[in-house]
Formats: sequence, structure tokens, C-alpha cells
Amino acid sequence: MTTTENVLRARVDDLPGLAGASFGPSSWRTVTAEEVRAFADLTGDHNPIHLDEAAGAASPFGTTIVHGYFTLSLIVPLMAEVFVVEEVGTGVNYGLNKLRFPAPVPVGSRIRLSGTLSDVTELDGGHQLQVDTTFEVAGAAKPACVAQLVLRYYR
Repeated sequence: MTTTENVLRARVDDLPGLAGASFGPSSWRTVTAEEVRAFADLTGDHNPIHLDEAAGAASPFGTTIVHGYFTLSLIVPLMAEVFVVEEVGTGVNYGLNKLRFPAPVPVGSRIRLSGTLSDVTELDGGHQLQVDTTFEVAGAAKPACVAQLVLRYYR
């Protein structure tokens, strides 16, 4: 296992000894209106709170906001910056134990990710990880998303 700056890098066989290790934050990523529109088109979620500036301004948030599930999907590129498992045959997303969106992400905001490897369980041929992640919005008091991931890594 090596930790350089904010990156947790480990071989798959070293994961059991890393429960409690933290990683991040990732770099900041700006979420653009173009990306939000593309996500809306891809998923069919055209709620005006995400796309219409007048509807966003009239909402409790005062602006258009990013889809919660779009925010969650950014876990893939952001986490890849700061959590690296090596010597893996296959890695899969097994699911989520918990997911909350405590605060909105205004369109055009910058977000980043931090996390903690909270639990590692032995599997036949690999390990199951519970990873607690938090998405931070630049300048916001509350996190935008907290997600407890369950990941599986096989040799």
C-alpha cells in the first residue's frame, strides 16, 4: 500500500489491512449545464429544476441544480483519481448500503470526492469493500452526496 498526497493505492491482496484508511479529496470538477442537459436527455429526466433557469430561480434552491444521480455517477472518475486497487482481475460495483443527497449541486458548481475504506470482507477469490464517500461542493456548508458503496475486487 502506498499513500501519496491524497491517493490510496493498494494491491488487491493488501486490502484487508486497510480498513479505516482514508483517501482524497479528488481534484475539483465543474459540472456544466451542457453535461446536465446530456444526462437529462440520456435518462429522460427533464425536470425543469435541472434545465430551466426560470424554474430553477423560482425554486427553493434559487437556481438550476444537478440531478442527484448525475452527481453520484461522477464517483467513477473522481474516485479513480484517489483510490486505486492494483493486481485486480475484475472489479465490480456491488451496490449501495446508503445514499443521501443532503444539499443540491447548483449547475456550474465545482465538486470533489473524499472517502474512507470502512470495511473489508474476504470473498472467495477476492474482497468486498464498504467505502464511505462524500461529495463536497466548493463553498457549501453541507455535502451534496454521501454514499456508502459496496465494491467487489477479484484476483
